Amino acid sequence: MKKKLLAFLFAGLSGIALSLSAVSCGRSSEFAEVVIPRPATIEKCAGTFRIPTPLTVAFDTPETVADALGAYLRTTSLPAAETAEDAALRFVLTSEEGVPASEEGYELSVLPEGAVVRARGEAGLFYGLQTLLQLRSHYGDKIPAQRIVDAPRFGYRGMHLDESRHFFGKEFVKKQLRMMASLKLNRLHWHLTDGGGWRIEIDRYPELTEIAAWRAVEPWQEWLDAGRRPFGRREDPNAYGGFYTKEEIREVVAYADSLHITVIPEIEMPGHSEEVLAVYPELSCAGKPYVYDDLCIGNDKTFEFLENVLTEVMELFPSEYIHIGGDEATKKGWATCPKCRARMQREGLKDLDELQSYAVHRVEEFLNARGRKLLGWDEILQGGLAPNAAVMSWRGMSGGRKAAASGHPVVMTPGSFCYLDKYQGNPSTEPKALEGSLPLAKVYMCEPAPEDMEGRENVLGVQANLWTEYVPTAEHAEYMLYPRMFALAEVAWSAPERKDYDDFHRRALLRIETARAEGYNTFDQVASERAERPEALKQVKHLALGCPVSCGAEWYESYAADGAASLTDGWFGPWNYGYRWLGFLNRDFEATIDLGAVKAIREVKADFLQWHSALIGLPKSVEIAVSEDGEHFTVLGEELNDLPFDDPKLQCRAFGWEGTAQARYVRCRAAFHGNAGGWIFIDEIVVN
Repeated sequence: MKKKLLAFLFAGLSGIALSLSAVSCGRSSEFAEVVIPRPATIEKCAGTFRIPTPLTVAFDTPETVADALGAYLRTTSLPAAETAEDAALRFVLTSEEGVPASEEGYELSVLPEGAVVRARGEAGLFYGLQTLLQLRSHYGDKIPAQRIVDAPRFGYRGMHLDESRHFFGKEFVKKQLRMMASLKLNRLHWHLTDGGGWRIEIDRYPELTEIAAWRAVEPWQEWLDAGRRPFGRREDPNAYGGFYTKEEIREVVAYADSLHITVIPEIEMPGHSEEVLAVYPELSCAGKPYVYDDLCIGNDKTFEFLENVLTEVMELFPSEYIHIGGDEATKKGWATCPKCRARMQREGLKDLDELQSYAVHRVEEFLNARGRKLLGWDEILQGGLAPNAAVMSWRGMSGGRKAAASGHPVVMTPGSFCYLDKYQGNPSTEPKALEGSLPLAKVYMCEPAPEDMEGRENVLGVQANLWTEYVPTAEHAEYMLYPRMFALAEVAWSAPERKDYDDFHRRALLRIETARAEGYNTFDQVASERAERPEALKQVKHLALGCPVSCGAEWYESYAADGAASLTDGWFGPWNYGYRWLGFLNRDFEATIDLGAVKAIREVKADFLQWHSALIGLPKSVEIAVSEDGEHFTVLGEELNDLPFDDPKLQCRAFGWEGTAQARYVRCRAAFHGNAGGWIFIDEIVVN
């Protein structure tokens, strides 16, 4: 091993030499942790490491490693100054006992005599430095002496960025890569193509970036309302979009590599391909644009196109995995397409799911033959999973569980915990987002590999996804990412037994201050914990609490809460309608509560939700009736709704009756609002 000594100037105190001595270290309840993600072990030691000027840095590593670390150090607050034989900060590449076995693990000793980072791999040295930089950011030039031994739980720790819907540019991406590195995240899933726009230069198909990269209108909702059309050209005065040249992509990939981050490109297929079909309509089952969303699987030209595109993509991205999408194919054109029907007959495919599986298998064979592996959303399980494919599980965790149990690699990214396009605070006061709520605490609750999961050793890791339908600017994107990515980083790196939300929340507030000082725009309600609906934080006591309930119509299975019992459990639903809310599709709602005995009542209130973007509407009216025998009911009152269904603001509103009455049975009827494909959501019926 060639030892390389470098020196760096650090604004601070006078220089000291490094000569490590025996220092007493131990655990201390008074020692405040500040690092995100939380290290595996931290021992407090006696004294303080005073950062000298100049700070000399030595590398007991191969020269290539020293050069890479030295180049990175020059981008931090440690500019190069001079060389020196003695060093106050030393990096040691070693396989000695006590150093974590993981190539990404490290041991960091910060002692009065100096600091040492030891690791088995270059990535471990890099992550040890990230921890030291976080300590310095908090403590300044006087860092309390401590010894940290740390290693990641998962090898795949990811962040997804959708640039199809909105385009942000390479400087934005590089800025987020810097934040990822500081959080020890190591995979950027780059969503470069989708119906909203094609963002990667492909020499073989220039119209992908001349036309498919440019929507004629910028606002996402306006484009949707126009039928996902039209696309224009970049010279059009109102064109919105953009794309990455090959040179820009090489620059981003190289920059990510210097930060120990692998960039995984996603080229969406066979669904979400409206932008491709707009310029190459011969790849559609209809043979013309703006009819179907999916590529024609029966057409050999489709596979010629995909293979040509992927060939150029693989030249740009050295990643082991290439993401091919595979989600939400409508399959609408396949059933009647002569070419698709002929393909099914030739290949012996019994249904459209198997036709999709045929496409995934064929693309996988192409990638495998070139030394790459296929990664796709969990819909690639439909019709049979390709033999070497890895699954990214987003529709809950069931797809990931199934794939892992069968021996396939899995990345967990369940939407209820990992989709950062959802609201993180009060939706009525937040910028417009996709329906649903995902506060910081819930991201932190994510468990990617539960103990009862068969094949949990096949879980590569976890990823959080930012989709950008309603995220039009770089500032808004950062607002949605941080601090929720802080939570995901700790889920991905730290052992479950080390997780503690209260302690994480304290550290997150500190990290937010640092991020803002570095120019990042973060969510601004974390300190006051206004991220959740206040009514949902405490159980409500009332006469019907725990009483049996019978419903006149069955709720929708995907929004079942705890069944009828959830209507009298004393818990209001949060902003996220997927939790505690009981959902009814295209129908009236009726429920009858048995109070167990005739009681005097003075109020009945039923709590409903309106969320127009999710087609959830308040009922047209709510009727309250009571009975002493369960057969003969008296209507006490009816309350009408005056809020239009298309009101875009989220509303939680109680409907009911107030007065005096005697009743054992309380019946609540809510009339469907009448908008086809719409929902009624209810969480609690309060009787007082």
